[in-house]
Amino acid sequence: MKSLPILYTYTLTAFAFSFISCNNSAGNNSGRSISELTKAKVDGAVSCTVNGLTVADSSIYANNGGNEFKPTVVNTVNFDAAPEGMVKIPGGEFSMGGVNPTGMQDGGHEAMNDARPIHRVYVNPFYMDETEVTNAEYAKFVASTSYITVAEKKPTKEEFPDAPEENLVAGSVVFTPPSHEVPLNDHYQWWNYVKGANWRHPTGPDSDIKGKDNYPVVQIAYEDAVAYANWAGKRLPTEAEWEFAARGGKAGEMYAWGNQLKPNDKWMANTFQGHFPNNDQGSDGFVGIAPIKQFSPNIYGLYDVAGNVWEWCNDWYRSDYYQELSRQAVTRNPQGPTTSFDPSEPGTEKKVQRGGSFLCTDQYCTRYMVGTRGKGEFSSASNHIGFRCVKDVSKKTMLAKK
Repeated sequence: MKSLPILYTYTLTAFAFSFISCNNSAGNNSGRSISELTKAKVDGAVSCTVNGLTVADSSIYANNGGNEFKPTVVNTVNFDAAPEGMVKIPGGEFSMGGVNPTGMQDGGHEAMNDARPIHRVYVNPFYMDETEVTNAEYAKFVASTSYITVAEKKPTKEEFPDAPEENLVAGSVVFTPPSHEVPLNDHYQWWNYVKGANWRHPTGPDSDIKGKDNYPVVQIAYEDAVAYANWAGKRLPTEAEWEFAARGGKAGEMYAWGNQLKPNDKWMANTFQGHFPNNDQGSDGFVGIAPIKQFSPNIYGLYDVAGNVWEWCNDWYRSDYYQELSRQAVTRNPQGPTTSFDPSEPGTEKKVQRGGSFLCTDQYCTRYMVGTRGKGEFSSASNHIGFRCVKDVSKKTMLAKK
């Protein structure tokens, strides 16, 4: 339970911490004890970990992804203008997934095995929020419904039967950078369960969101995102819809903006620069989370589909789901698997997250790449997880406008 880039030769000496894998032990290198609740919440909120070095199909990545990617066929049907704050996504057929980026410039050293095989998918037209849901928008929802988020609720004895009563205090997971370099095989060095952390207090009770109405709301668990979407007359995107929208009609490019991380030496998203996890230099203009609309939108007018905060999708996460989809020539409107399975935590039910966050870096997590995947335990949250919504297009509207 909770618990076109330049190819180059990858050398082991370039990253002394290659072959790192997730460490789910009950302690960390500092020797401090980690409670059952802390471990479960932290593990559940960690979207990605560094995998072993694997140089494989990265050599094919050129000319829009090589033979793995076929051209995107965008729908030409007309439909009504998008509701306020949303954009029109035409839908169509595209190649979903990503190649192994290890061995590429800025590719990092995650093989991204769960993003393959690349497969063909069709999605219907839909509307999508142009930005992640903001603090101001979520506050309106809470004021209207008196909704209480998961992070604001006290964990129960049924969930954590061995936890002392004094540890069962409402809170959530917070990125807490160490003051010095640490090995990257132990995410407990920079993630902590903080009592009193929630959407109103993203990093703990001493923080707040005053003056940050236009920042993405964070500390949102999957069910908190669904509750907002239902109230707003919307829903969460499927993983396929999210990727189609983020790609903007392009086929096989590495990023939502093209094939170079920094075209013309310009940062295109809010990610982590410096030395992870202890020194974020903020070269992109931001240390930590950024307000919405600080970077150029993609072709469809979507902001921050890379970096800033992870975004919940509606699909259950299975690392092997793309293998199932690849058995069909084209899968129409896939809704995700019926069950969840993450081999690193086989007993934990996870939902897909997309887009990466302000903590992503080629030193540890390069999942701001457009075809890559993240995942999180559905009732866990952190200060780098948010969401955006979609809305279906009326079939009557499409038929009338053909």
